[in-house]
Amino acid sequence: MALRFILEVFAFAIILAMDLTTILNHCSHHPGFVYRPARWGADKKSIEIAIRPRAGSAAICSGCHQPAPGYDHLPERRFEFIPFWGILVSFLYRMRRVDCRNCGQVVEEVPWSDGKHQSTKAHMLFLARWARKLSWKETAESFHTSWDRVCGAVEYVVAWGLEHRTMESIRAIGVDEIQYAKGHKYLTLVYQIDAGFTRLLWVGKERTIASFEGFFTAIGKQLAAQIEFVCSDMWQNYLDVIRDKCPQALHILDRFHIVAHMNKALDEIRAAEARKLVQEGNAPLLKKTRWCVLKRKENLTAKQQHRLRDLLRYNLQTVRAYLLKEDFQQFWKYNSPYWAGMFLDFSP
Repeated sequence: MALRFILEVFAFAIILAMDLTTILNHCSHHPGFVYRPARWGADKKSIEIAIRPRAGSAAICSGCHQPAPGYDHLPERRFEFIPFWGILVSFLYRMRRVDCRNCGQVVEEVPWSDGKHQSTKAHMLFLARWARKLSWKETAESFHTSWDRVCGAVEYVVAWGLEHRTMESIRAIGVDEIQYAKGHKYLTLVYQIDAGFTRLLWVGKERTIASFEGFFTAIGKQLAAQIEFVCSDMWQNYLDVIRDKCPQALHILDRFHIVAHMNKALDEIRAAEARKLVQEGNAPLLKKTRWCVLKRKENLTAKQQHRLRDLLRYNLQTVRAYLLKEDFQQFWKYNSPYWAGMFLDFSP
């Protein structure tokens, strides 16, 4: 603790030596406002920077965003700013009340914060960026703030992004779902996956037809008609909506879900045949072979490789299904749609 205190004092001395107000005016300049000299907080572990209006500058109405005469001040308010070298930094400011001829008597608008947030815009952006790399709890603990502040920062950044996003040109989308709670509760996610440009476009509650159709309602028929490629899994409800809303688009089924369906079919054949062998009094040839036939060859352990080699000697439905699954891996190596189609037409 003593070493940390020494480092903090040393860091603060460096800040003062460089003139913190000069740094703030360079990195976070707000016309019409003046930074006062930095000082230690009452706890001697944080930095406080008071802000005052520049002489002669008019207040801005928070309703119509127009200049308006100020007539009173509210009690001093604290705004969290980006930490310096792990030291908490806060802005202190007494908000002015203005008498706007359009909006009446309201509180002024300040450029470093928005609404009733207790964090500055810069601080919320800082927390939201870290919340992409760490959990919200870890972000709050790392930067000495609360979980609620991190949550509010993420919500603010997401709302800003939704308000300012443009969707004039969407050529390719991907559809997927994600489980967000126990009990098979899912969200439907739609991404833009154009070459060199990927982003989340829409989140729908539940994994239903109505939920997915909500995306197309949001973007409108004109944008939907511009979509050329759609990538999704093989869930029938997705297939039906895509066929209805984007009949002109090339529908791409992703490899992961196709292979997953093949493995599911293979596993069902293996399980059924294993039960049949036991019922008929035959040797349990398929006992402990599930992962031998489901895993990729390069991922098999030495023991599983020997077990698979022994299994392939028998004329079983499971063996035939396994060989068909392995033969299908050739499909992914085709670059030509023609030859890929020929492979499917002539496969057993």
